Amino acid sequence: MLENVRREIELLCRHVRILRLVKEHEPVGIIKLSELSGIPQHRVRYSLRVLEREGIIKPSPQGAVTESRAEDFLKTLPGEIFRLKRELDSCLE
Repeated sequence: MLENVRREIELLCRHVRILRLVKEHEPVGIIKLSELSGIPQHRVRYSLRVLEREGIIKPSPQGAVTESRAEDFLKTLPGEIFRLKRELDSCLE
């Protein structure tokens, strides 16, 4: 059970890493993101699809670009992670 949670956390971290690289280098394509991150292209492609589905990035002819929602997502992420940690901590009480 915990192994699944660990994998989901790793996946979230990868998506956030890709999002930050898109924000920093936009517009940017899969090959460049793979080179910058060291993540294989097929995994970068999956992360981009997830981010696009969530409305955080969008494709353009020149490569991925962030949507206005990206900044809000990155700003609220630490608070959301803190809330999740508190929930997990309450399981130990």
